[in-house]
Amino acid sequence: MITFFRRIFASKIGLAITIGFIGLIAIAFASADVSGTGTFGGVSGGDSVAVVGDQKIPNADFARTASSALDQIRQNNPTATMQAFIEQDGLDNVLDQLIDRFAIAGYAEKFGLRAGDNLVNNEIMQIPAFFGPDGSFSQSAYEGALAQQGLSDAIVRQDFARGLLAEQIEQAATRGAALPSKFALRYAELLGERRKGSIAFLPSAAFAPKDDPTDEQIKTFYDENRARYIRPERRTIRFATFGMENIDVRTAPTDAEIAKRYEDKRDEYSASEERTFTRLIVPTKEAADSIKSRVDGGASLASVAEEAGFSTSEIGPVTKEAYTSENSKAVADAAFAAGRGALAQPVQGALGWHVVKVDKVDAKSARSLAQATPEIREQLTSEMRIAALADLSARIEEQVDEGTPLSKVAEDLDIKITTTPALTADGRIYESPQQTAPEQLGETIATAFQMDEGEPQLAEVTRGEMYIVFEVGEITPSATAPLDEIKDDVKSAWKRDSGAKLAKEAVDRVLKRVAEDGTLAAAVRKEETNLPPAESVNLTRDQIVNQQRQVPPPLALLFSMATGTTKPLEAANDMGFFIVSLNDIETRSMDDNESLLEATTNQLQTALTAEYREQLTRAIREELTVERNESAIEAVRKQLVGES
Repeated sequence: MITFFRRIFASKIGLAITIGFIGLIAIAFASADVSGTGTFGGVSGGDSVAVVGDQKIPNADFARTASSALDQIRQNNPTATMQAFIEQDGLDNVLDQLIDRFAIAGYAEKFGLRAGDNLVNNEIMQIPAFFGPDGSFSQSAYEGALAQQGLSDAIVRQDFARGLLAEQIEQAATRGAALPSKFALRYAELLGERRKGSIAFLPSAAFAPKDDPTDEQIKTFYDENRARYIRPERRTIRFATFGMENIDVRTAPTDAEIAKRYEDKRDEYSASEERTFTRLIVPTKEAADSIKSRVDGGASLASVAEEAGFSTSEIGPVTKEAYTSENSKAVADAAFAAGRGALAQPVQGALGWHVVKVDKVDAKSARSLAQATPEIREQLTSEMRIAALADLSARIEEQVDEGTPLSKVAEDLDIKITTTPALTADGRIYESPQQTAPEQLGETIATAFQMDEGEPQLAEVTRGEMYIVFEVGEITPSATAPLDEIKDDVKSAWKRDSGAKLAKEAVDRVLKRVAEDGTLAAAVRKEETNLPPAESVNLTRDQIVNQQRQVPPPLALLFSMATGTTKPLEAANDMGFFIVSLNDIETRSMDDNESLLEATTNQLQTALTAEYREQLTRAIREELTVERNESAIEAVRKQLVGES
């Protein structure tokens, strides 16, 4: 089937991620290794998590890719944990992606496709992370990035080669995929269809037991649902800030220093003039003279230029020297000879004839040493204070690098150490999620969650004004919360879960009544439990698609059902069940809507290509054969979550 409408109301990781350039992601990998025992397909159980054809997927590659996938998730959710990632099948998805990638690359090599050094070099040289200061590829930047992530050149090149092989074989399989126009027309008509039906909701709370569960029932439920109660890692941070107020050196310039600055910058204190212009450049002298004549007669330069098909530009404020360097001496002389508000005499430049109107003149008189002294004193004072603070921060950084405790640093500076409450990686206070960490910590929180305890670091809070020295005070690893601490929450969840089971029984009864030629509304009313009434729905598909938010699951189901059917849908988090009944579908003709037809064709073309790609990958896996090493996979899982 075509995936566009099959998944129009759902979102999942596509195959494009599977065979995309993981080489680009590899730069974010964290180095990892796993050991194990046993045998697997002639390979040590600790060496590979899978064998694809005759290619082994090393444990270390699997662990690195899983860590990288979690890092990507943490960009949007800093508190995401490896435990939760694994519980949500993240590890299985990563392994499937790696197997697909190895399979496609192996199949390509089997039929003679190659990704040579030059092709790999070209891909590497296109990555901005490897550019130097001049904006081009830098070997030193490349080597530094790899060293920072614990990667070797060979690993990165191998991964790029696999990606290039995958791209070659994928293009061969998907190029030229096309859909009949009548097929696209039918799907375009679906966008305008109207669906009428009703939706009922059976909340778990309405069926939840009134009595509390026993301790044994609570314990059993807790053990079966430990993943629900995983707490994120928390850290306390001890920090102290210092700035200008902590400088103990001279920061007032002498008269001699002021005089020297005056001499060094004499040009800045001599007489000067800056002007702002409206400029128009035309190709001939006749056109320039005509425009000047009309402007002198009272017309605006912008309107005259627009009538002639030209546009003006704003220039300045600019000095005569700067204007001369950008144009020519003759053009600058004319522009700076005219008075404020006047139009300068047209002069020919390199691009044509310049018609310039003087909008503003800012003339500055020369200033003596006495007149410039207050300004120079302020400048020098600021520079000296910034330099003194930089020197102080350098000394503190040296102390920190040498292992000086934070308490000693604070004592020497006579500054106060502050300890935060336990924080999560997103900067929120764990016990009070609505509150955030002190503002001074800023981006240092992310750094603190990569540090070990008792190893201070220095960071700049406000450039040239404030620094912070900080360390991790206490680390509480991510783990399932003890039952004693969350017993009330588990009790509520048990009731909700029990209610959900009873709600499911009610759903079966309602569906049976509807099947016996009844309406959904009437079937719900016959339940002994007091339930919300069923609601009527009358919507078009484009009304759903055009919503600027995620489509509610019951409506998504409504637009994927057949006429006259009734289907149940479980709500998230054991909240209950929806029952969706579809009574009628009305469609409209799209013969005269070429733009919508074209857009639908393009979308279906993309979906068809993805469908071909997905089918190809499945066929390749079947032909090459895939063996999974469950003992090695389990070893990787334990290593990632820190189990022995």
